Amino acid sequence: MNSPGATVPPVGIDGVRAARELLRGVVTETPVASSRALSDLAGGPVWLKCENLQRTGSFKIRGAYTRLARLSPEQRARGVVAASAGNHAQGVALAAAMLGIHATVYMPEGAALPKVGATRGYGATVELHGSTIDDSIAAAIAFAERTGAEFVHPFDHPDIVAGQGTVGLEILEQVPDVATVLVGTGGGGLLGGIAAAVRGERPDVRVVGVQASGAAAWPPSIAAASPVALETMRTIADGIAVGRPGELTFAQVAALVDEIVTVDDNALSRALLVLLERAKLLVEPAGAAAVAALMEEPDRFATPVVAVLSGGNIDPLVLWHVLQHGMAAAGRYLTLRVRLSDRPGALAELLALVGRAGANVVDVAHSRFSGALPLGDVDIDLVLETRGPGHSGEVVTALRSAGHLVEGWPD
Repeated sequence: MNSPGATVPPVGIDGVRAARELLRGVVTETPVASSRALSDLAGGPVWLKCENLQRTGSFKIRGAYTRLARLSPEQRARGVVAASAGNHAQGVALAAAMLGIHATVYMPEGAALPKVGATRGYGATVELHGSTIDDSIAAAIAFAERTGAEFVHPFDHPDIVAGQGTVGLEILEQVPDVATVLVGTGGGGLLGGIAAAVRGERPDVRVVGVQASGAAAWPPSIAAASPVALETMRTIADGIAVGRPGELTFAQVAALVDEIVTVDDNALSRALLVLLERAKLLVEPAGAAAVAALMEEPDRFATPVVAVLSGGNIDPLVLWHVLQHGMAAAGRYLTLRVRLSDRPGALAELLALVGRAGANVVDVAHSRFSGALPLGDVDIDLVLETRGPGHSGEVVTALRSAGHLVEGWPD
């Protein structure tokens, strides 16, 4: 990246190696899974580093445990406080339980109920505060100042970065010929840590960060050579929706990371769908960011590629909506308006034709009341599930060949 703000990184390979020794027997050495579908797309081997299978469902336990394990006895006695929408909360809660430390975690009022429940289940006291993670962070800092509890930042601390970097050491051992590592990034702790590990042992390997375009603070920050705060954010990938890089992580990433790319929510949804269907892996939208970048520009990255699946903690309702979005983005949902003669049996004949064409009816709406309709006609709004854009075209051709006026598909 060669940012003008690049300096000596705060965390190097020795810090990551020390964190790995600390974490032995604590965290899971997560597997890497090959993906034939993604390998065919990229023209070379693609491996998935499955941190969605880590304890607490994400990589966050690595940094959280490293940070808490290095607290003094006096700091441990005062307890710790953190702020998170989910994954960091669970990592801190579990690490604190393992080390006998009381943890208080502030979460936004709209945090996913499964994540709130899991955090409480690990033994933390959960306080719901504010509508954004920034509100929760402010409340957590105020709590720390009021009580003396140690504030555990989600990414901007050398112990956090070093702990997350142990993912990189595992990647180098599991895929020795790796050429590119793709890492979804929000605040930069995971990206900066992996970059420290990779640069320290294999400086020839490219490390690329991936951000959600609706919450992409890194490109303007790199351009400005210092952290820049976003005015607004909007993305389905709440796990990487961070409005401003940290001071420490900025120095880390600027010094070590080759490139930052962005992907939109459509790409994230498609990637999540592919991982679920083809790799049988459940990830949250943020966890699919690396795969989304690969799917968007498969020729951009030298293979073998390792894409880090950073987490798998997703609310079932969010999963349902994201999968629907992914189906639509992949051309698997077809929305049409078909005009019929308003006579008994006409709708049944239309639906039978759709079935013979191999499409599945998701929704159907029957409307007789429109000033644009000729007398005796009716409009049928259809939502169909198809096998993709090519099959959608075949369905439309079948309908038109049967004499139906079809809207919603290009001629």
